[in-house]
Amino acid sequence: MLWHKRLMKKKPETLTTDPAAASSQDDTEARSTSSGPGGAAGATDTPAAGESAAAPGDELGMLKAEAAKARDHMLRTAADFENYKKRAARERQEAIKYANENLLQKLIPVLDTFDMAVSAAANTQGASSSLQTGITMILSQFRQTLAEAGLEEIDATGKTFDPNLHEALSQQESTEVPEGGVLQQVRKGYKLRDRLLRPAGVIVAKAPESVNPPA
Repeated sequence: MLWHKRLMKKKPETLTTDPAAASSQDDTEARSTSSGPGGAAGATDTPAAGESAAAPGDELGMLKAEAAKARDHMLRTAADFENYKKRAARERQEAIKYANENLLQKLIPVLDTFDMAVSAAANTQGASSSLQTGITMILSQFRQTLAEAGLEEIDATGKTFDPNLHEALSQQESTEVPEGGVLQQVRKGYKLRDRLLRPAGVIVAKAPESVNPPA
C-alpha cells in the first residue's frame, strides 16, 4: 500500500494556459520550420548586382541612338523643306518673268507681216504717203508695246555667227566679210529678256575657194 500512497501524493502536470507564452511557442516553431530545407525553397530569388547595374546602361544607350536618329531625320526634313521653298520661289519668279512667252510667240509672225507691209509700201511707186506713214506709226506702237512686255530684237547684221542666237540658212562666199561672219540677215530674231524665242535667220560668209590674182 505504500506505493499506492506515493503515487497519490505526486502532483499532476500543469498545462500552460498563458496566451502570450503560447504565441511565443508557435513563433519559435514557425521559425524552426522555415529555416529548414522546405522553407529555403519558398524564398524569392533576387537578381545579381551585376545584372541590375548593366540593364539601365543598355537602355540609356538605345535611347541616345534613337534620339540621334530622330534628330538626323528632323534636320534632313528641314533641309528638304528649305530647298523646296527656294525652288518654289524661283519657279514662281520665272513664271511671272516669262508669263507673256506664249503670247509673244504668236505675235512675232504678225510683227513680220507689218515689216513686210512697210517695205512693200516704201518700194511701191505711186503709193500713198499717208498710208505708208500710218502703217509705220502702227508698227512703231506695236513694237513699243511688245518691248514693254519684254520682247527684244536680235540684230545679227555684221556680227560673228553665234549658234546660240543665229540660225544658218545657207553659206555664201565673200571677200568682204570674214569667214564665219554674218553676210546677210534674212529673218529677224527675238528673245524674251534672256530666253530665246526665235533665232535670227542668217547667211554665213565663207572664204572663196580660189581667188584669181590681179593681171
